[in-house]
Amino acid sequence: MILILGTTASGKSRLAFELAKKINAEIITIDSMKVYRRMDIGTAKPPIEARQQVKYHLIDVMEPSDSFNVGLFLEKANEAIEQIKNRNKKIIAVGGTALYIKALLYGLFDGAGTDENIRQNLQQQAETNGMEKLYQRLKQVDGAAAERIHLNDSKRIIRALEVYEITGQPISTFQQQFDAEPKQDWKIIGLRREKPTESKRTNARVKKMLDTGLVDEVKSLLAEEKPLSKQATCAIGYAEIIDYLNGQTTLDEAAELIKKNTRRLAKGQRTWFKTFKNVNWLDIEDDESAEKILERTTTLLGSID
Repeated sequence: MILILGTTASGKSRLAFELAKKINAEIITIDSMKVYRRMDIGTAKPPIEARQQVKYHLIDVMEPSDSFNVGLFLEKANEAIEQIKNRNKKIIAVGGTALYIKALLYGLFDGAGTDENIRQNLQQQAETNGMEKLYQRLKQVDGAAAERIHLNDSKRIIRALEVYEITGQPISTFQQQFDAEPKQDWKIIGLRREKPTESKRTNARVKKMLDTGLVDEVKSLLAEEKPLSKQATCAIGYAEIIDYLNGQTTLDEAAELIKKNTRRLAKGQRTWFKTFKNVNWLDIEDDESAEKILERTTTLLGSID
């Protein structure tokens, strides 16, 4: 089984597709937003043409009004692994949602229990003072967790603070099982690019999303009978366009915020990935072709025990 990881816009999805064609594999997508139907442009899903050539799993499996979490991801990912094995096909997992990758490799973090009173109190604080206040507090008590959690991700911010109040310890200290060996035999390939290259690719991606109809996609989602889930409305690319449609920003401001928040996401991904063991990193040049990256990957895979 092969796992390809990397930050947003690193080229990991293109590599997974080309490699899957070469070795007759199926792809498991590790992405918290590609699971949602009709959220296509803003999540940069593989095009229909690619999905007609290679079988993908965990794309378009949820309604945008549904909640999705790491436990549900792991359940569906393990089902996909068994299905692919039963077809005697190779498995390629690819993604950048670091928490989900951790769960796939090492299993679920059991946590430190829950306290409904503490959680309700934190939710009340968020409603009264705003999520920014809670996020700043999280930075103070658990900087490592704050690096990995987006400012708009209220659920995870509140959960991290809940664990801290219950135990007096940061949630990040309870994730020691991630120091163990992976639960299954994965060959892990990581793609790395220089930050200026990442930024340039991010800017190009955001422009392409807007040019191909991201605003209309968001309008259509908001017009659906069932309201979007919190996860969907917090997704980068969607949250900013929703603010634009609500008259809180201009479209140019929304575009710049998408770029800024994507760069921040990439920074958090890099922080997570530094903690991953046994990653075989490929440093990708700015102008390196997809064919060359595939060639280097197959050579590297051949050298991994």
